[in-house]
Amino acid sequence: MSRWTQAAESLVTGDAELAALAALAETTDTRGLLEAVLTGRYAGRTAVVASFGAESAVLLHFVAGIDRRAPVIFLETGKLFAETLAYRDRLVERLGLGDVRSVRPDAAALLAADPAGDLWRRDPDRCCSLRKVEPLERALAGFGVWINGRKRYQSEDRSRLPLVERANGRVKLNPLVTWSAEGIERYFAEHRLPKHPLAALGFRSIGCEPCTTPVASDEDARAGRWRGSEKTECGIHFPATRS
Repeated sequence: MSRWTQAAESLVTGDAELAALAALAETTDTRGLLEAVLTGRYAGRTAVVASFGAESAVLLHFVAGIDRRAPVIFLETGKLFAETLAYRDRLVERLGLGDVRSVRPDAAALLAADPAGDLWRRDPDRCCSLRKVEPLERALAGFGVWINGRKRYQSEDRSRLPLVERANGRVKLNPLVTWSAEGIERYFAEHRLPKHPLAALGFRSIGCEPCTTPVASDEDARAGRWRGSEKTECGIHFPATRS
């Protein structure tokens, strides 16, 4: 257990509170759930984790409508598309987000393990760990609850996700988990939210540039991530594929 997880344990809800939060998630809408967490008893101990990818604007629009000062953690891996960085800046300005924290990998660890910048090709699990998993764990220190934008429709691996779960000593909230791709599209249209520039080119899930490709209309939304390998997640939400 890392020192970051140990620190979070003093903030995380107990089993009874976790059950109550899960019950609330089942009986209220997305805004009601987010409002209860961001402004209720979990205020100040909740962070939003956003990739500023193809669908991030929906969750961030909800958050901005409730509390623009809510901490938003963005993993700046050093391998992102330039379009993602520009989109981040555009959304931050458009939504008035006041506490977006761009978190980078540890420079010394990165230099030691990936001096040529090609670790993604040789050992993608280790690359994800250095550039995403470890920085996020540090950034979540002091938070007992974190919110993300995963949905069940995105892939088979995500098809049974709960609305609320416990992970690494924290509560993880998945408020959009039951949303459909059509529902996401309607929300973008209704609120006139800008799309990620790469969405029009067939990118439905957008991560680091070397490990992301467009997808066909009949593929899962995340089929373009680590294409040609068995890897489907970076390790933030599921363990890396390597044992």
